[in-house]
Amino acid sequence: MANKDRVIITCAVTGSIHTPTMSPHLPITPTEIADAAIGAAEAGAAIVHLHARDPRDGRPDQSPEAFAPFLKVIKQRTSVVVNITTGGAPTMSIEERVRPAATFKPEVASLNMGSMNFGLYPMLARYKDFKYDWEKPYLEGSRDRIFKNTFGDIEYILTTCAENGTRFEIECYDIGHLYTLAHFADRGIVKPPFFVQSVFGILGGIGGHPEDVMQMRRTADRLFGRANYHWSVLGAGRNQMPIAAMAAAMGGNVRVGLEDSLWLGPGKLAESNAAQVRQVRQLLEGLGLTVATADEAREILSLKGADQVGF
Repeated sequence: MANKDRVIITCAVTGSIHTPTMSPHLPITPTEIADAAIGAAEAGAAIVHLHARDPRDGRPDQSPEAFAPFLKVIKQRTSVVVNITTGGAPTMSIEERVRPAATFKPEVASLNMGSMNFGLYPMLARYKDFKYDWEKPYLEGSRDRIFKNTFGDIEYILTTCAENGTRFEIECYDIGHLYTLAHFADRGIVKPPFFVQSVFGILGGIGGHPEDVMQMRRTADRLFGRANYHWSVLGAGRNQMPIAAMAAAMGGNVRVGLEDSLWLGPGKLAESNAAQVRQVRQLLEGLGLTVATADEAREILSLKGADQVGF
């Protein structure tokens, strides 16, 4: 679907990919998460994608009680679109993962489109010292852990949230995930316009080569037609900005944030989510594109509006 040259920036503020001690700038407490989300919105993000963490040790926490404090603050202080994860962490049950979205009825929630190997263990070669006792085993465990998203799991999330008016950031880590989306669309369980987030560079999913990016775009075009979906990209780690540039030039939207990459450049940690938003905004505007506001994103994605959420 045409955005009239307006590009939606999503910022993934904190998440389960990275553990706390890999960067001192990763927000962990409710106050840190709220401040980071608001800073990202002020920098130009129309959507903030949110996980929660235990403030004592940064462990992923998918309880509604962990989300409530920062959701209310973000809504009070900014008009940004809130996107609540249903991915949580690969160690969680599907019932646990969907609970915050079912409770708070956000405008957008993420939805993973397939089970996959989710290899985080290569990080162990780069990081030796960990502050918390759960971090190293969590990374090591990804050698044998499946991020489970069966057809039944996906349908469970879609039907659990069906009456909430929530639309989904549909996360596709490989070509087959687009076909899974087409399957559920054919059954009428999810309806267009789809917001397809193509994820590149996670070990176990599609790579970050330009041919991979183009193949994702071509396949989505063929399956859905450009009139029925909005495309966005997420490049993990060092893939973040190069893939954002490629996708923007191809008419796509972009996602950045400390969940996806801790870095602002080679050897330079990003000091905030806002810093990555400013960097990608500069890139987009250098291409002659305009960054969408939160309300423009609501119109483009056919969202229900912030007055219809449950927080």
